[in-house]
Amino acid sequence: MTTPPSSLRDMYATPPDAWSFIPPVPGPSSNDSALSSSISPSSSSSTYQWSTRTASSSPLFDLSSSIVQDDDGLDVQVVIKGLLVSALMEYATTVVTQPWDVGKTLLQVQWVPRDAGEVPPEPGMAPEEPEEEELSDSSNENETYFADPSTPKRAVPRPADERGYVMRQSVLDEATQPEYIIPVGSASGTWGMMKALINFRTEGWLSLWKGLLTATVKDALETSLQPTMHSLLQSLFSAVMPSSPLSPVGPSSLLFPVASHVFTGVLLSPLDLVCTRLIIQSSHPRYRTYSGPIDALRQILTHEGGVRGLYLHPHLLIPTVLDCSLRAAVSLTLPRLVAARFGASPETSPFLWSLAELLGVSAGLLITIPFETVRKRLQAQVRGSARPLRPCVELRPAPYNGVVDAIWHILTEERSDLPIKRPSRRKGKEREDVEDEQESETWLRHTGIGQLYRGLGIRLGASVFTFVLALLVGGDEPDAGWAEL
Repeated sequence: MTTPPSSLRDMYATPPDAWSFIPPVPGPSSNDSALSSSISPSSSSSTYQWSTRTASSSPLFDLSSSIVQDDDGLDVQVVIKGLLVSALMEYATTVVTQPWDVGKTLLQVQWVPRDAGEVPPEPGMAPEEPEEEELSDSSNENETYFADPSTPKRAVPRPADERGYVMRQSVLDEATQPEYIIPVGSASGTWGMMKALINFRTEGWLSLWKGLLTATVKDALETSLQPTMHSLLQSLFSAVMPSSPLSPVGPSSLLFPVASHVFTGVLLSPLDLVCTRLIIQSSHPRYRTYSGPIDALRQILTHEGGVRGLYLHPHLLIPTVLDCSLRAAVSLTLPRLVAARFGASPETSPFLWSLAELLGVSAGLLITIPFETVRKRLQAQVRGSARPLRPCVELRPAPYNGVVDAIWHILTEERSDLPIKRPSRRKGKEREDVEDEQESETWLRHTGIGQLYRGLGIRLGASVFTFVLALLVGGDEPDAGWAEL
């Protein structure tokens, strides 16, 4: 039977000064009194001490992982650095993609009439008469024999307008072609238009980045405003109709994203209009209409109906709504429909899911690109008292009267077999060969359906590149690309 300790002083031990990972010593007993008395303050010096973690420097512009600190509140310096990094990243991305966007836009707005391949009449000369192999009348030989070779041929006056300027009879007529317009039909694709823009005398390398600042601002605002608009619409719908829950699938899942894209597109449509005008105009200082985005916006507000005309004009509002709504709806529905057809899901078969997305996006381009082309062409038209735009590509002389009118005239009055080979003036057998080649032309010579799909190739190439890059980098798993350090 154990006896109680003679004094409480034997049970006292000095408490440690810091936290320790050493398990606590059990209560002392008569057998452990010697062990408890052997614990001294010097033993606490070997325990682990908690220390404050030093803030490690961020690899990107010394940014910390959290903007809001517990003690200091909002760090303004970190916020400014984050905004600068986001702006630089957006600007760098636009620098890479803007040349392709410039080439695509110029192809979409370029007007290529069906008579663009015909030989224009030689200035000031009478049209050539067809040659005859056998002359039945000998008087023609006598007239030719006694003709004075120094006498010039009979000149035919060229048609002129009321001010005396020679009228342009063909878009390939070099005598009346403006020096700031790239020849029609010289490029069949986006890459060809980029090369033609670089090699043209009034343009150059810098023309590939027309509207760069405006496009950067528009893309940055669209990236930030669209999710905000989506959340706002969901909040308003929940406040107005609290009894109807939002279904993850169904009309509500499609309505809010499409509506947010439409509202964002309409709100930022002036920037898209300014960017299109800056891309289309000539880079030569003598023929330049706008000196920059601010000047372009000022002139449009002054001469084309103000804010009301900028947003509510039918040639701007209707194409914007159609373009934004179709792009959003197609991108949200077609990939899912194709994936459901294949029976693929991102969890069970990620490869089939990515392939279904690629097929859905490619099929959606066949629907969205014609409306994007019509929107660009209507944006190129000036309205009100604005002076005509001097573009670097050929535009239609007569304006379009709306979306349906633009689609109809593109299909009925333009040709799609680009690039156009400029015919040379030949005689005899060579002319007959040229006529035979013209008779054997493809059906694209007599339709403008290809003009509605300019830029389709570069879009498909970008989709395939994204698909291959996703396969090489990895899937979309939540932990993909992350590692604990």
